[in-house]
Amino acid sequence: MNKHPDLESLLRKSWYRLRLSVRSPSRVPTWDAIVLTAASPEQAALYEWQLKRAVRTGRISDSTVTLAVPDPDGHRIGSGAATLNAILALANHYKNSQQVANGCNDGSDMSHESSENEVSTSMISFLRKQHILLLHAGGDSKRVPWANPMGKVFLPLPYLAADDPDGPVPLLFDHILAISSCARQAYKNEGGLFIMTGDVLPCFDASVMVLPEDTSCIITVPITLDIASNHGVIVASKTENSDEIFSVNPVANLLQKPSVHELNKHHAILDDGRTLLDTGIIAVRGKAWEDLVTLSCLSQPLISQLLNTRKEMSLYEDLVAAWVPAKHEWLKSRPLGEELVKRLGKQTMYSYCAYDLLFLHFGTSSEVLDHFSGTGSRLVGRRHLCSVPATTHDKFFLPDRHCLWEVPLIGCTDKVIVYCGLHDNPKNPISGNGTFCGKPWEKVLEDLGIHENDLWSSQEKCLWNAKLFPVLPYLDMLSLANWLMGLENDEKNEGFYNSWKMSKRVSLEELHRSIDFPQMCLVSTNHQADIAAEIARTCLTFGLLGRNLSQLCQEILQMEDSGEQICTNFLESCPDLETKSSKFVPKSRAYQVQVDLLHACNNHKKAIEVEHQVWAAVADETASAVRYGFKEHLFQSSNETASKGNGSNSDGYVGQSQTFFYKKVKVELPVRVDFVGGWSDTPPWSLERAGCVLNMAITLDNSLPIGTIIETTQTPGLLITDDASNELYIKNISSIVAPFDNNDPFRLVKSALLVTGVVHDKMLISTGLRIKTWARVPRGSGLGTSSILSAAVVKGLLRLFDGDDGSENVARLVLVLEQIMGTGGGWQDQIGGLYPGIKFTTSFPGVPLRLQVIPLLASPILVTELQERLLVVFTGQVRLAHQVLQKVVTRYLQRDSLIISSIKRLAELAKTGREALMNCHVDKLGDIMMETWRLHQELDPHCSNQFVDSLFAFADRYCCGYKLVGAGGGGFALLLAKDVENALQLKRALEENRKFDVKVYNWNICLDN
Repeated sequence: MNKHPDLESLLRKSWYRLRLSVRSPSRVPTWDAIVLTAASPEQAALYEWQLKRAVRTGRISDSTVTLAVPDPDGHRIGSGAATLNAILALANHYKNSQQVANGCNDGSDMSHESSENEVSTSMISFLRKQHILLLHAGGDSKRVPWANPMGKVFLPLPYLAADDPDGPVPLLFDHILAISSCARQAYKNEGGLFIMTGDVLPCFDASVMVLPEDTSCIITVPITLDIASNHGVIVASKTENSDEIFSVNPVANLLQKPSVHELNKHHAILDDGRTLLDTGIIAVRGKAWEDLVTLSCLSQPLISQLLNTRKEMSLYEDLVAAWVPAKHEWLKSRPLGEELVKRLGKQTMYSYCAYDLLFLHFGTSSEVLDHFSGTGSRLVGRRHLCSVPATTHDKFFLPDRHCLWEVPLIGCTDKVIVYCGLHDNPKNPISGNGTFCGKPWEKVLEDLGIHENDLWSSQEKCLWNAKLFPVLPYLDMLSLANWLMGLENDEKNEGFYNSWKMSKRVSLEELHRSIDFPQMCLVSTNHQADIAAEIARTCLTFGLLGRNLSQLCQEILQMEDSGEQICTNFLESCPDLETKSSKFVPKSRAYQVQVDLLHACNNHKKAIEVEHQVWAAVADETASAVRYGFKEHLFQSSNETASKGNGSNSDGYVGQSQTFFYKKVKVELPVRVDFVGGWSDTPPWSLERAGCVLNMAITLDNSLPIGTIIETTQTPGLLITDDASNELYIKNISSIVAPFDNNDPFRLVKSALLVTGVVHDKMLISTGLRIKTWARVPRGSGLGTSSILSAAVVKGLLRLFDGDDGSENVARLVLVLEQIMGTGGGWQDQIGGLYPGIKFTTSFPGVPLRLQVIPLLASPILVTELQERLLVVFTGQVRLAHQVLQKVVTRYLQRDSLIISSIKRLAELAKTGREALMNCHVDKLGDIMMETWRLHQELDPHCSNQFVDSLFAFADRYCCGYKLVGAGGGGFALLLAKDVENALQLKRALEENRKFDVKVYNWNICLDN
């Protein structure tokens, strides 16, 4: 129960949820507003810049309101008052943007309101419905001084950075957003507030979090008593509302840095000898949220009172205590305590204990480095690139366990160089255990000959307020940095001391108030853009196109003065690129590079033209990989070809006699359901990388639902009919030529005639064909219907004309056929229908493309268990695979790292699924289906919709796994029940539930075609 989860898998799951909520907020709701508190207006401006960056890079939805709120006039008012101030600022933001007027359904109009009480009434009505993430980030980072300029919450934290090497280095803020995105579901449609702190990454599965209604709730985790003595502790009443993941109990008391005696006295020690740590995460919803909104909208006089009396109101001691009756008497003696009890005291607080929560605190430099080298070391994808010139200067050496950073100051041309030891705590006084560069202050002053009055003019003496760092030309600052860190000879002390003493010097405290934030933002932007430009330039120079140039260009374009010109220069090099890389870079990729650069240069019209060349190149490459010398026959009229030769087919095409012989072929095939591995079979992936798919052939309602009848006729010409009563007669078969109109209902049969070569056969000069097709499954089923019907027609034509109708040859020809049709698609559908039973299929890239189909010898036990536990359900949602396919293929051609890693994982899961089925581990197959469904949504969030999400949520209690078949977007779903009894209950529940107009099909594994 208390085992910590795998950090990597938990973060990946959270990032998946974050990306899905940003890309498809209608399906996975995101926060309506994200608010950060800041220490000063200048820091708030920096945070606004970071929030805009997060929107640009896909961390925050563009529909989410973002706001950075400083403490009033830069004066500290405490985290509790800062919470009220932030909610009030958000209310004013909504009022000024008229969103309240537009969002209220009660007919009220904000534009005519003037009094504070009237504003509050309308604002409460609006805000209580909003879902708000509030992040406290207004500290001064004294114990991590090098993070002070950027704010600790925006520390680079390159966990999972390798997943997206062309994207920006993830920040602590980005990971917090990912975790919080999972918590959004706990509020459902009821508004509320979720409070987090900017120096903690609480790693837990918030997607299963359950919050009590109309209350506040503080997230806790069991912790040892030694750690608890330095933090806040929650005393929770014991109830039966718990399971192995979490427990929810009323809060009985709050303790701050308690001793063991206090813990015992207040019954705060758990049965296992631990206690509950206050993680700093607070959720407020329902009536408790409404009360807090009311207080916030009326809080301006209260905040002014705090400012006038120079007092502070803490969130975790004061404001939270209003929800804990045992703290009311104590709270009334605190600043604004009586008002807090009056306004908030009607509701109570609960503890949500997340047993598996991993509490990563970034409170000191040592803790930051520990998280890089300890628990999360294998997640660190790359080092954060540093642009400090001092680190490369030949006369400068940075000692071990030291840190150095640069800070641009208002009114200074050069940046100020700042440094200290990693273990220095700037808050520790010199009379205590204060240090500088790892040495006690007494030793530092003695070695350097510095006097205390050179550094301090106040009573409080510590590193934070020591006027230590000189403001001089860059090289002079470097020399004095060496001296201050104790790296120079003693005989030079006097010269260095005099130079240092005569210079203008600043303390860390003064730096904090004087940072030139706009300059810092500009330098950071240009630095990241320079890195992206160098990566892109290297790729284009050497023809190594494995990086995502579209993403790199977005970073380059952030350089306002030169970004677009750099992209234009790259575009001009494209002709040279095609020459250099033609032997090892596919044309489709080279064209896609041009498309990305054209878009970056705002030449969107030309980009659309080149996109057609991209898809034509994919079709050419597929045809070349499947059959040598084949593509030249696809896009020309056949009249010329048919007139050549002496009566026999050239190039191996079948059919030699011109005497009429009646022949008839009927081909019937099953449909396929795929468990895992789809997308790895799709060109151009399967032409360049290995593919693995696990799927199964099934019958529906005891019949083979897909088929064709092809017969010769004595009258020349071609008659095509289908089961939708469509009919087409073509007098001259040789007139069929690609490309075809997307709305042509007969393009499948026409394409089959092309890929088989039948359209060129001389026999058809005097003989005709009649082709009838049917697919007795709903349109847009996701069961591979189009590909399997193509396979049936191709197989029938080859058999009729005595060609190679072997399943492998047919499968490869259908791959080309789908490129001609313009639907794309891979090989798994036709493999699924052509080969019986369950099979594991791999493809090996190259020319020609090679497929290896490995049938799974399913035991009768496995067949029975699957047929009893697996429900095949038609959702009623029509989808077209090619719409999803084009988006995914485009992202692959762009070398989107997330696409590549997701498809790689799908191929790996296919291997795992094969092992699970071979060992009859059906429950393991359920886990694989769940991860597969998550990865499919990562590839394209539109592969599902709200109806499907609701269906799966309804089925979740009965199932160990579920997914849509095929590319998703609708069609059929696979629901793998936990056992036979759950399968029967789920089937009955679906049939009785009027909300879901779905059909549960009777099906069987097709063990013999």
